[in-house]
Amino acid sequence: MQTKPLFIVVSAPSGCGKSTLCDMLLQHYQDMSYSVSCTTREPRGMEEDGVDYHFHTVERFKELVSENAFLEHAEVHGNYYGTLKAPIEEDLAAGLSIILDIDVQGAAKVREHVKSLDASDPMRAGFVDIFIMPPSIEELRRRLEGRSTDAPEVIERRLENAEGEMARADEFMFKVVNDDLQIAFKRICDILDVKSGRM
Repeated sequence: MQTKPLFIVVSAPSGCGKSTLCDMLLQHYQDMSYSVSCTTREPRGMEEDGVDYHFHTVERFKELVSENAFLEHAEVHGNYYGTLKAPIEEDLAAGLSIILDIDVQGAAKVREHVKSLDASDPMRAGFVDIFIMPPSIEELRRRLEGRSTDAPEVIERRLENAEGEMARADEFMFKVVNDDLQIAFKRICDILDVKSGRM
């Protein structure tokens, strides 16, 4: 059965399980690839260049901006992040679905770009955006504190940001509450199966 390649944008406040859900989707769907973002921040832990992010200097990042190479780019928590256009266009043309894991302001920029495209453009034809919600702000605080990776003031900033991001959840086509990981995963799969024509 011929399925339509999807351009999937997933956003969520920090600590909502977005990365875990994206990893599960990539394992579940053989015809899906992950859009590796560019950033100027330092690698964390075991992160690899070209796998987790394309790590760039600020100078190189600004060169790419001037070349109009990004679908969207933004400054977040004092670092630059961006999504390159070319790899997404290439993968969609090859029949692969792409998953893009970005913040709310990035998702809004992608949405604007997609709206400007011709209806037949694969990026627009296969576009779907999903916002992952925490069950509550209290639960999100518990998860962020449980990760033990951030200082208390960083957690407070992330929670403040989370409230602002959740206020924009209605901009997305779909909202999925991640109360139970397996149930949230199943909901996302159901959305993607309908959108791609698998169902």
